[in-house]
Amino acid sequence: MKLTVNGVEHDIDVDPRTLLVHAIREQVGLTGTHVGCLTGDCGACTVVVDGRTTKSCSVLALSAEGARVETIESLADGEDLHPVQQAFWDEFGFQCGFCLPGMLLTAKELVESTPDPTDDDILRAVNGNLCRCTGYNTIVAAVRKAAQS
Repeated sequence: MKLTVNGVEHDIDVDPRTLLVHAIREQVGLTGTHVGCLTGDCGACTVVVDGRTTKSCSVLALSAEGARVETIESLADGEDLHPVQQAFWDEFGFQCGFCLPGMLLTAKELVESTPDPTDDDILRAVNGNLCRCTGYNTIVAAVRKAAQS
């Protein structure tokens, strides 16, 4: 199949049962997309498929053929952090970092669609991304700051 990830087309061989998260990590070699629960509950595997955040553990790789897939590796521009990444850094919006790829991509989608999100908007958006470290207060502060950037 042809899988376009972060603007680069990859020709990969996958079993029809291969999940998108495994194709990205094992075939494409981008390990920023984390494998967590494999049930779609934790959000660690979140990627963007054709402009929409998607839990890649819930999608077969073959279903992404012809789609534009973006991973966490697409956010920074070299050494320049994306405003959402910078806001999470500035507000200490992460600790262990396991949830971070999903949180960042979800936050990016939110601030692009809702330029001035309320705390309730932020909490609703990140509801499908579990963090066991921060208690979410710093995540909300980071998303709020990113929206102001």
